[in-house]
Amino acid sequence: MTFYRIVRLVVAGGSRILWRAAIVGRDRLPRAGGYVLAPSHRSMMDIPFIAAVTPRRIRYMGKASVFRIPVLGTLFRLLGGFPVARDGTDRKAVRDSVAMLQAGEVVVVYPEGTRQNGPKIQPLQPGAAYLALRAGVPIVPVGMAGTEEIVRSRARRLAPGFARVAVVVGEPIVPPARSTPSVPRAAVDELTARLHEALQTAFDTAYTIRDSN
Repeated sequence: MTFYRIVRLVVAGGSRILWRAAIVGRDRLPRAGGYVLAPSHRSMMDIPFIAAVTPRRIRYMGKASVFRIPVLGTLFRLLGGFPVARDGTDRKAVRDSVAMLQAGEVVVVYPEGTRQNGPKIQPLQPGAAYLALRAGVPIVPVGMAGTEEIVRSRARRLAPGFARVAVVVGEPIVPPARSTPSVPRAAVDELTARLHEALQTAFDTAYTIRDSN
């Protein structure tokens, strides 16, 4: 835990200074208990900025192959990562995520799946909603504007950009209580739709803040 705090201070704090990041809405985060942190996803630089949102250690899924790399795999585990198979059949990763959430931890799930482009939130994967319903915890949408521009395209020589970044934490979405042991697909779809709308609102607000300065 101490190692995580030191790395977060250096990486997240340094990124916030370099890109003059404005973080709005941190007071909306649940003060206790587990929750799913559901950010927009436009860049690998989303990772340090999402870590800057909360001082609590965040847990996140990573490709299982990465955790088999000597030293790197150990480092990722120390920083809160845990492995997941990318084919969508990793039930252990789901069980681990639910257990972490029920134990009061914060789990990051990028609901758009892979990195996307542009100002529109793409159709969401059901994972974030499913975990929230299964664990009985809130989902917190987070919109991040400007991370896509940090690493420029190959045509622009991959030079780092230093445009301002804005991060907006939306209102937590509390899932309805389950009346059955299973999670109905209809409930997952409904919660995913609510998350999509809230995430787009947070994303739009982040761009408004970023572009106003």
